[in-house]
Amino acid sequence: MAENVTIIGSGPAGLTAALYTARANLNPLLISGNEFGGQIALTNEVENYPGFPDGITGPELTELMKQQAEKFGARFESDHVSRVDLQTHPFVLETENGARHETNSVVIATGASPRRLGVPGEIELTGRGVSYCATCDGFFFRGKKVAVIGGGDSALQEGLFLTRFAAQVYVVHRRNQLRAQPILQARAQENPKINFVWDSVVQDIQGDGAVSALNLVHVRTGDPSQLPVEGVFVYIGHIPNTQLFVGQLDMDDEGYLKVNERLHTKIPGVFAAGEAHDHIFKQAIVSAGFGSMAAMEVEKFLADLEHSGYPTAGKIFA
Repeated sequence: MAENVTIIGSGPAGLTAALYTARANLNPLLISGNEFGGQIALTNEVENYPGFPDGITGPELTELMKQQAEKFGARFESDHVSRVDLQTHPFVLETENGARHETNSVVIATGASPRRLGVPGEIELTGRGVSYCATCDGFFFRGKKVAVIGGGDSALQEGLFLTRFAAQVYVVHRRNQLRAQPILQARAQENPKINFVWDSVVQDIQGDGAVSALNLVHVRTGDPSQLPVEGVFVYIGHIPNTQLFVGQLDMDDEGYLKVNERLHTKIPGVFAAGEAHDHIFKQAIVSAGFGSMAAMEVEKFLADLEHSGYPTAGKIFA
């Protein structure tokens, strides 16, 4: 028998969708993916999620969200969806562990992954000075020296944000000019806390349990240098985790899913929530909101489907 709804992804969007569909007695199945909790699970301390005045760790927050959804009947499967067929109804999802699920609706909450530098020390020091979210972690670098890697809008926006806390912000860019909007460039160049390190790339990140310095290489001369910092914020882009849906759902040039204002994809019964489609806000609380929206749309879709009658198995559902 087909599931009412299957949620792909276990970040704030997916967990909230699980909670809302569970409270609607839809008995949702959530397939968590390889990393339970998504990006926020990599954050040691979360202080800007409402309801936790003393802060909470990312893993604790997502575990509490899971427990709340389970309380109302949500089911969780620790697996990774490796193949989908959204061209027939019920939809078919297959996983790495060999499971096959038929489902009448899908919430895609696969999120996005920060584009990493791919240098030694980056993975080991993530959450210990290496961050991909200044809004999340900037507060922890009060009075410290930090580096921002990148030269686009996000790099300068987050660099300017970090000046509220850090003693010094170094913007490290591989070119000698920025790609950001002129107004952001002007603000950054006028800010006394921001220094630019031009024509340089990160060779590796140094630190014993916490970031202590960046080893840099000048791209023109090849000369090495070291930049002592206690924090590194990487802004060289995000990669939406939507490769699974290529050829079946509409995406923009960056791979983010296209949805309407009610989070419907082009296929009825398939919804997206969170950073799989949101390339603007990228905050846990926003993703949670999208998760609740998608869940409410699922409930309406299934009610209409039950009223109008389910299509014959294998029939193109459009």
